Formats: sequence, structure tokens, C-alpha cells
Amino acid sequence: MAIKRIGILYHPMIKAAYTLAKKLEKFLSSRGVSVWLCSAWEGEKARAQVNDTDLILTVGGDGTILRAAQTVVPRLTPITGINLGRLGFMTELSTDEAQAKLPALLAGEGWIDERAMLEAELCPPHQEHEPPRIFYALNDVVVARGAIARVIYVEASIDGEPLTTYKADGAIVATATGSTGYSLAVGGPILHPQAKEFLLLPILPHLSPAYPLVLPPTVVVKLRISTVHQATLSIDGHINLPLASGAIIAIKLSSNRTRFLRIHPETSFYGSLEQKLKGKQ
Repeated sequence: MAIKRIGILYHPMIKAAYTLAKKLEKFLSSRGVSVWLCSAWEGEKARAQVNDTDLILTVGGDGTILRAAQTVVPRLTPITGINLGRLGFMTELSTDEAQAKLPALLAGEGWIDERAMLEAELCPPHQEHEPPRIFYALNDVVVARGAIARVIYVEASIDGEPLTTYKADGAIVATATGSTGYSLAVGGPILHPQAKEFLLLPILPHLSPAYPLVLPPTVVVKLRISTVHQATLSIDGHINLPLASGAIIAIKLSSNRTRFLRIHPETSFYGSLEQKLKGKQ
């Protein structure tokens, strides 16, 4: 794939991210590549420039990548992450090697790592007469209690068949990519990154089922919220919306995918897992 135009999305609250982004812009421009820069927090501005872009470079951490994934969907524009964060499960390059490895990427030496995404349809309570809203998640879809520390009730069904009602702080539906994030923190299993299965598990359940479920990619999960207080819908941790009692979120595997362009040799996910979980890269 000939790379002629690159977008650089940087973390706006890390000074070093903008500095590195400008340095990379200069380097790439000197090689005849058309480059645009944008804060990863300015999604609409970035989306307006993605159409004819061959590659997105992110400068930040995994959170910056999650925003980039939202920016490019439904396109298949690949993403290469440069890590300024701590863990960097999804990032590919360190700051030290970014400039050294870019010529190889430009020369077409990389490989594509494709990840599953979720599609979440939010249907507000009937009395509000609002149309459903669609969201896409690379990591997870979370329904949770709001600011008031009281449990909420989450009625879960799979393919229309009632499963259980969680009395909990909330529930998580996570992709394989998201299985090493919030889901892992509340006791979920780790899935291989390329797996299309996804997870359903409660957050701090109280006298209700606590087990996580690994679900096949063909099912639809519906979560109906019941609460006296306001709850919250969170998509990949950075799209956050209030939920009223009676709201229903239908979640399934999306036909969209996130594609990462990688340059390091494809090594065993399991061989590096413990190092990554310890944040040692």
C-alpha cells in the first residue's frame, strides 16, 4: 500500500505528544508525504480529514488510539500508535523508535492486525420519543451507576432470551481487545486479541450472578436499565451519556473493524502478556 497522506492524532494534554507530532510532521513532509495534525479530542475536525488518508499515527497511549478508532470508523484506515503512556497494549512504537521505523512503514513493510468492534444501539425510554443512537466500541460498552453510590438493576437478555437481572454497579460488554482493560479489572477473562467472541460481566454484583460470560460473535445482548437515580452509558471510556430508567442498549459484533498497521514481527501474544500487564513493555 502506497502511503501518500498521513494524519497525526496527538494527546492534547501531554506537551511531549504535540512536540513529537510536529517533529514527525516535519520528517514525513521532507519525504514527500502529505501530513495533517489534529488533537485526538477533536473528533469532528479529524473525521473531516480522514477520507483520503492512508494512515493514522497516534501520539499518546491506548486512550488516544481508542479515540482514533472512533474517528476512522466506518473506514478501514489503519492506525499505528506511538506510546507516551504506561501500558500501551495497542500502541506499536516507542518514542525512541518512531522516526527510525517510519521509513519501513512508508515502504510497505508492515502487516495488518485487525480487531473486532462492537455496535451498541441505545433506545431511550419510550416516553422520550427519541430515535435510537448507534455507537461503535473497540474496547467496551459499559452501563453503570451515576454519581450516587447506589446499585442499579440491569436486565440482561441474549438473543431475546432472559439471562438474569444484575443488581450491581453496572455491567460491561467487552471485545477481545477490551478484555485486558476494565473488564479484566473486575474479574473478566483475557481473550486473544484477534478473537471475535465478546464478554458480558457485572461490575461489583450484590446478591446476583457474578460470573463472566464469553459469548459467540453471532448473538445480540440487550441490557435494560432500571434505577431510581441516573445511570451512565460509557463507550470506550470517553463517550459518556446519562441513562434514564427504562433505557435499553442492544449490543452486537459490528461489521466494522479497527485495523492496526504494525512493523514489529508478529510475536506470541501470550509470551508478552505478563510484561504488558506489569506495564513493562
